[in-house]
Amino acid sequence: MKLIIAIIQPSKLEAVKEALTEVEVFRLTVMDCQGFGRQKGQTEMYRGREFSTNLLRKVQLQIAVNDDFVEPTVNALVQGGRSGDKGEIGDGKIFILPMDDCIRIRTGERGSEAI
Repeated sequence: MKLIIAIIQPSKLEAVKEALTEVEVFRLTVMDCQGFGRQKGQTEMYRGREFSTNLLRKVQLQIAVNDDFVEPTVNALVQGGRSGDKGEIGDGKIFILPMDDCIRIRTGERGSEAI
């Protein structure tokens, strides 16, 4: 079992959800977050004054999958989250973490059956 954490642009959320649905991944958690990487923030104008924001709005997805679903899930995230054919700085990151256990609260099922 793995926990996949993906950080993507908010505008790509619907495309990512569609791509995940195509590979039969239907369960995910979505959180708003802020951060920056190579793009180091951005400069904006507000009421005629220029100011810099070094934290950009992003969306974090958490998806718990069985080992057989790791590669299809990652491929769907890349397909739905990439800007254009080659992608752009700021498209996001995917982290894959080992998951020791999963417990469904309602039934008490554990492990891969609980996912």
